[in-house]
Amino acid sequence: MTSTTPPNGALLEAKDLTLWRGERCLFRQLSFGLAPGQLLHIRGSNGCGKTSLLRVLCGLTLPEDGDVMWRGTKVINSRADFHAELSYVGHRESLKAELTAEENLVHDLGLRAGLGRQAVREALSKVRLQKAMDIPCRSLSAGQRRRVSLARCIASGARLWILDEPYTNLDIAGRELVDTVMTEQLERDGMVLLVAHQDHGVRHPAINTLEMD
Repeated sequence: MTSTTPPNGALLEAKDLTLWRGERCLFRQLSFGLAPGQLLHIRGSNGCGKTSLLRVLCGLTLPEDGDVMWRGTKVINSRADFHAELSYVGHRESLKAELTAEENLVHDLGLRAGLGRQAVREALSKVRLQKAMDIPCRSLSAGQRRRVSLARCIASGARLWILDEPYTNLDIAGRELVDTVMTEQLERDGMVLLVAHQDHGVRHPAINTLEMD
């Protein structure tokens, strides 16, 4: 993969995206960019197309018009390269119920990034699951499973995090933890694309908001 940066500094670019759901247009000619060290907070009412937009950005749904670019190349033409630098947390955690938190991450990230158990354990400790990493995920609470997904982002070392409602099922301490790890991602020149109904607590100069209706 050739590492390039577009002239405007944005590694992720949405260019004139248009998406329809049946006879309804969710968004039309939507454009934005995300550069290293930036967070984009996407807000909007239920059903306005936020999750659909994330699927388009990830290359999982094709728009009727427009392009998603990563490092100046269309994502549709280089999905493997793009996904290697992406970590996505959706509404549902993609965890195998019979495996422990540690086993889930070792299986997932070991295949993808070649990470060993030590890196996984450090990430689980970062989200305060060091005492629960050996428990099958079926026995974890919804908030703990959400923390496992967050640990996957941390351990992956991905340049871009796409987080869809990451505060779901978390208590106050858990929400503060999400804010902390997002801040740390930005401070190491990573990028965060956040969908969340509530305000976040990230304190960083490079934060933008996209309102969808």
